[in-house]
Amino acid sequence: MTAGPLAAGAATPLRRNRDFMLLWIGAGFSQLGARMSVIAFPLLLIWHDGSTLGAGLVASAGLLPALLLQLPAGVLVDRWDRRRLMITCDALAAAGMLSVAVAVLLGTVWLPHLLVVNFVEGGCLIFYLLAQQAAVRNVVEPAHLPAAISRNEARGRAASLLGQPTGSSLFAVLSWLPFAAVAVGHLVALVSLLFVRKPLQTERVERPLKLRRDIGEGLRWLWGQRFLRSATVLVAATNFLAQVVTLAPIVVIKQLGGSAALAGLVGLVGGLGGVCGALLGALLLRRLSLGGVVLLDLATRSVLVPVMAFTTVVPLLFVPFALMSFTGAVLNVGAGSYMARVVPDEIHGRAMSAVMLTSWGANSAGALVAGLLLSTMTTTAALLCVGGVLVVLLVGAALNPAIRDADVR
Repeated sequence: MTAGPLAAGAATPLRRNRDFMLLWIGAGFSQLGARMSVIAFPLLLIWHDGSTLGAGLVASAGLLPALLLQLPAGVLVDRWDRRRLMITCDALAAAGMLSVAVAVLLGTVWLPHLLVVNFVEGGCLIFYLLAQQAAVRNVVEPAHLPAAISRNEARGRAASLLGQPTGSSLFAVLSWLPFAAVAVGHLVALVSLLFVRKPLQTERVERPLKLRRDIGEGLRWLWGQRFLRSATVLVAATNFLAQVVTLAPIVVIKQLGGSAALAGLVGLVGGLGGVCGALLGALLLRRLSLGGVVLLDLATRSVLVPVMAFTTVVPLLFVPFALMSFTGAVLNVGAGSYMARVVPDEIHGRAMSAVMLTSWGANSAGALVAGLLLSTMTTTAALLCVGGVLVVLLVGAALNPAIRDADVR
């Protein structure tokens, strides 16, 4: 456990906290690379091979680690040296992306190779982000935890804002460039970690590794949290459906004769909304309960996804992404701040991995379903199906006392 909160005046401002800034900037480069690869892989397959199904398969491979590795990653993040773990992840991800850049440059693109590299990249990101999230509380004053979490969320949203348009623009110039840029980003993140001085975890009491027992501790913690238990199930469903919503605009833009660079603007506008939500999240959560933010996010998606289904003008596709990213970012700030306050450091990785598994574990299947749906039906029909499910989720959440009456401020 951390010490009690310090007076705000006694705490070193975050902008002058050298270790936090190095950790924050390094993670930003890693997340930027991840967002660039999210757009680069489907563009490579859709623009070069015309394979929507292939794009769905590669996206699914990148998200599969969220299902397979999330829980063991949480255990290992709590046991291993977090700095060394993050450095290893950056090195592996950089090597994998560099291999894709070389393959594209030489014209030897092979789908199984892309599947393996995206799986490795996704797995490294799981370990990296869990370690980084758990490390924050060890490099900032307790009084600054909410601000640090808010800046982390803003950083992730900014990575989304810049990553997709940057990746698509580089792809439009030379198809191997975005993959090379991702590799460089991971190397920059690696170097920044070498200069962090503070330890990124508290001292540990050594005990034998028992994976089943250690994973169970994180799962039991989540099960004991009434609000989080219900909220993460709802988030899991919306994240699953979001895979269709994310892939559909790329298909629409391609059908309307748009460019690969234009497809990246969807992510840019969505990122702008997310950054605004992250920066305003702490303020809004003073007025709204976290349960209220869950309902607001679901209501926003329930209205906007059906609107997207009938949108045939490309610029109008951007607005729904901005608004959905805004409410999603506010929700993430609230949930992250809440967990930073209540979870002991020695089980933080496991508790976070339990939440992330529940929230993101089904995304790989969602990406696969997105590829199948959009290759067998129109984008309008697919988005209407998603909108219908979102309405059902909204009604269920509004009737659930764990969500409706929650106030974890």
